[in-house]
Amino acid sequence: MDEALQAVKPGFHVFIDDSAEECGAVREVAPDGRDEVVVYIENAGEFIVPLRAIRASHDAKLVLDSAELEPEVCDAARHAHDAEVPGL
Repeated sequence: MDEALQAVKPGFHVFIDDSAEECGAVREVAPDGRDEVVVYIENAGEFIVPLRAIRASHDAKLVLDSAELEPEVCDAARHAHDAEVPGL
């Protein structure tokens, strides 16, 4: 497993770029020994994220680089909170 992945743990909140709002959580780190993580994006499901897309990991947060993500992941992250009802 790559050193950068060793600091990542299931349950870490996922952020894209410099967004202040989390969009999901880490589900699995280095599945089957691969240098990637499985993240759950709210309202969209699970996605595989390659090591190159990890910008930082600290304070139980995983920050991803949108330039290195598949378009489907970025789109899902943009709509992660669409189903929320304000005030509830």
